[in-house]
Amino acid sequence: MYLLGDIGNTDVKICLYNKNYQLIKKIRIDTNKISNNLLNKKLSKIILKKYKIKKIIFCSVVPAVYKKIKKTLKDKFNLRIIELKELKLSKIINIKVNKKQIGSDRLSNAISVNDNKNNYIIVDFGTATTFDVVIKNNYLGGIISPGVNLSLKTLVSKASMIPHIKLKSVNKILGKNTLEAVRSGFYWGYSGLIENIIRKITKKTNKKFKIILTGGLSHLFKKTIPFKISINKNLTIDGLLKVVQLIN
Repeated sequence: MYLLGDIGNTDVKICLYNKNYQLIKKIRIDTNKISNNLLNKKLSKIILKKYKIKKIIFCSVVPAVYKKIKKTLKDKFNLRIIELKELKLSKIINIKVNKKQIGSDRLSNAISVNDNKNNYIIVDFGTATTFDVVIKNNYLGGIISPGVNLSLKTLVSKASMIPHIKLKSVNKILGKNTLEAVRSGFYWGYSGLIENIIRKITKKTNKKFKIILTGGLSHLFKKTIPFKISINKNLTIDGLLKVVQLIN
């Protein structure tokens, strides 16, 4: 059995795979609700005595939460966790940046798409909206811009006349009221940001890319960005699973 986890700023995803790399169980926990008691309860549901956990690999961008999960796994289950960046990844992908300065979720995304022959731009709609570039077997780094939901929440908290809004795709550009205007601004504004950054990366590298979207809001932007696009909302965990398969 293999236990794989993605600790993000918004939520924590933990997946259990069998020896054939098939998903057996999956849990999700809000990052800001993480506590020792909750971890004991949630992990006890996924780590059963009948399962022999061979390897545990997590990627994390929240060190304090990773530390709590690491301690719980050791103290309660006598299991050792490995953070992705602790592993030697050179046989899987060439990292052309300072590994210490790159979130392990972004590295996992890059590993997931890497096939040694194609070029990829990964757009991840998380707490931040990130762009990562993989050319053949080389991870070249990327771009971090404000996250869609984070920006929307900040605007609502600072502007008393703007109501709480759930972002969704829209067809028209001009809003007839505040709600429509904000939705249009965020939807078409981020569509323009994504398109512009992809075009700049393409022009700078003089390469053709496959575009992969991941993260919670990725489905909203598939039809508005004028490129052929694929969506994989499990990209980060898929990268960890690929690591397990290649270093096992």
